Amino acid sequence: MKVWILGGDGFCGWPTTLHLSSKGHDVTILDNLSRRQIDILLEVQSLTPIAPLSVRLKTWKSISGKKIGFELINIADEYDKLVDLLKIHKPDAIVHFAEQRSAPYSMKTPVTKRYTVDNNVNATHNLLCAIVDSGVNTHVVHLGTMGVYGYGWSGSAPIPEGYLTVTLDTPDGQLEREILHPANPGSVYHMTKTLDQLMFAFYAKNDHIRITDLHQGIVWGTQTPETILDEKLINRFDYDGDYGTVLNRFLMEAAIGHSLTVHGSGGQTRAFIHIRDTVRCIELAIKHPPQPGDKPRIFNQVTETFKVKQLADLVAQLTKAKICYLANPRNEAAENELIVENNQFLSLGLDPTTLNDGLLEEVRDIAERYKDRIDRSKIAAKTLWNKK
Repeated sequence: MKVWILGGDGFCGWPTTLHLSSKGHDVTILDNLSRRQIDILLEVQSLTPIAPLSVRLKTWKSISGKKIGFELINIADEYDKLVDLLKIHKPDAIVHFAEQRSAPYSMKTPVTKRYTVDNNVNATHNLLCAIVDSGVNTHVVHLGTMGVYGYGWSGSAPIPEGYLTVTLDTPDGQLEREILHPANPGSVYHMTKTLDQLMFAFYAKNDHIRITDLHQGIVWGTQTPETILDEKLINRFDYDGDYGTVLNRFLMEAAIGHSLTVHGSGGQTRAFIHIRDTVRCIELAIKHPPQPGDKPRIFNQVTETFKVKQLADLVAQLTKAKICYLANPRNEAAENELIVENNQFLSLGLDPTTLNDGLLEEVRDIAERYKDRIDRSKIAAKTLWNKK
């Protein structure tokens, strides 16, 4: 299958690119390398050393014998080039990672807020419009987020996979309809993902584009079977206050003898998935596309849920680190429950990697190995959702 990976140089895009190439797909990366530029702007680097993309591609070719193509393009801005490339390559599937992915970064300044909207919304709409314009019959697999649901859904009712059945009382009796689950974004980044949903619904209905939207949890872990083959293939490990996810931050802090920093009460419940499972889910989604005219197929791409304080306890038990509680810079509830349906991927054969299975590997092989690259000044979360 001919597959494009938009944003294929990034944290999720790179291991997905290698995984699909290893499975025999003809893979091409489309990327403007903006994630590398953001590192320069933030004056921070991945805990793991990231080779230039050309070195990554040459290394993979020498190890696997498989060539991965690359097109330097900003799909949010270079629409005509995107249409031309679609007509030339005619990809069977397009995996869309080409969006600014950090909620804290999207809330950092007016500049980063506007950049996130301009990049994410335009990238998604340009892609959909270009598919129609070019006449190419392709399947779009988009990496969304569980954050589109928000974290106010509580109690024993699980979050369904994308759609909710509602019943309305009318003068003629009860009316039952299936709707997109109501959106409740908690950042500018999450807001762009809710806008993606509406664009997908329209283009699937109006132009019969086949679309799969993956509402993914927080990704943890660094390596996949492909990225571990050579250090020049290694994946990103972000730990800073803008791009570092909570579990990565805990693992890095434990490696350098720093207290584990829990923001707020630690009662925030979040959904998680290992990067190895992310790439497997992408592959499963590509193999099971919806039919033309179907509404977008939505998967909840998660395997486990934990409260932040539970994560801290797990890492503390494993590493003997201490835990400290800090003020929460985010505008969010102090406590929430989160029950998530994820039956679709499990029914397709996903065998999840659990935190208990993978944490020791991350501590030993990544956090400890590269701890000399840590910049302690970048650990603290400095982006504030509100002035309080």
